[in-house]
Amino acid sequence: MAIPPIQFDRASGVLEGANAWERLAAVALTLGSKVSSNFSHRGYNGCANLLRKTLPARDIEIKLNEDAKFAFPYGDGYWSKLLNRTFSYEDELDLLFQHSADVDYTLLDCGANYGYWSVLVSSKPYGSHKAIAIEPSGANYPRLANNAAINNNRFEAMKCAIGSGRGTARLSGVKHEAFSIAGSQDDGEEVPVIALDNLLDDGKVSPGGKFLIKLDVEGVEIEAIKGGARLLREDSVILCEEHGNDPQHTVSRFILEQTPLKLIVYDPRSNRMETVSELSILDRIKVSTHVGYNVFGTASAFWQDRIHALNARLQ
Repeated sequence: MAIPPIQFDRASGVLEGANAWERLAAVALTLGSKVSSNFSHRGYNGCANLLRKTLPARDIEIKLNEDAKFAFPYGDGYWSKLLNRTFSYEDELDLLFQHSADVDYTLLDCGANYGYWSVLVSSKPYGSHKAIAIEPSGANYPRLANNAAINNNRFEAMKCAIGSGRGTARLSGVKHEAFSIAGSQDDGEEVPVIALDNLLDDGKVSPGGKFLIKLDVEGVEIEAIKGGARLLREDSVILCEEHGNDPQHTVSRFILEQTPLKLIVYDPRSNRMETVSELSILDRIKVSTHVGYNVFGTASAFWQDRIHALNARLQ
């Protein structure tokens, strides 16, 4: 019989259901996050995963707000930073989602992992939005489905990858947060692939709506954008990551040169959203090779205004 999950409330800091060693581990995981935040959490994931090997195999269920619960394996290197109540996960995305609580939109959570954003965006404080969480990994998907279940199945989970069209591909990788179909196709888990526009074809979403499309697809961003041409003509925003170690700005270059989308980037140094009119702007902003920089691509005047309005809240 599975051990019940540890419970942690981010608002109050109360930890329940943990034994003495698990409580001590929580202190270490929290302190480690605070210390490593000074250098972009480098080394934290590895240290946390080593600590995890000493812990009983069980989940922790984090109360993100009064209407959102998020579970993952206790000690997981990627998600245990949430035990640090001062830690904010991808601030600019969180701010956009909060600022859009009054907008009738659907979240397409592509590369959803365990469903963090789908859990939050479908919660009452974020506007109770429709969300479709898309995750190809056979290891990750049950955890995504569990997070849907513990939140009353209020968002849909789909087990597939996003690409330029329907088909299959091989998923590979070691870290659960970085599985990809961009690697070798000689081995790995075979997974179904769909295009973003297939969500329109299959009736998952309807034309004429508003969409926020989080694209965390680890190397196939361009193929995903190509497969979403119709959807991106709607009131849509692509939210994806520019890798700090890519001096060619591959994804942004494609968006600027090959699509009608306007590109906006969050600059962590100035704490502002900035329109990318030329790629040299990214040369200035991308100063760290080991972190990602979120960019927003949209042809929608509505969403452009919304994103730029975030600057007033970022001050």
